[in-house]
Amino acid sequence: MKKSMKTNPLLIQLISDLKKVSWVEKAPIWRDIAKRLEKSLQNRPEVNVSRIARYVKKGETIIIPGKLLGAGDIDFPVTVAAFKASESAKKKIRDAGGKMISIHELVKKNPKGSRVRIIG
Repeated sequence: MKKSMKTNPLLIQLISDLKKVSWVEKAPIWRDIAKRLEKSLQNRPEVNVSRIARYVKKGETIIIPGKLLGAGDIDFPVTVAAFKASESAKKKIRDAGGKMISIHELVKKNPKGSRVRIIG
């Protein structure tokens, strides 16, 4: 990482952990997510709930290497791991029967990264 690039210690730790798990588990998805999180804040995706409703199927697990925003509606359960999420987005996912988890939780539950889609 560049010297002035990151100051958030939780983000730095997450990136480091993702790279480590990627190498140990031979799971390239976590390296991909780490690289996306290394980008500047302006280059990280912002995904609305409406996009999830449009492109994701019921019961899928997705990861957003950016921020989940609350615009739109969803009426089926999905599991979402996002670096950040607005309170309205979290509520809409939960109200639809879905789950909001942290990226760390997702990695712990699924170290191989199988059947996880990246949105954003």
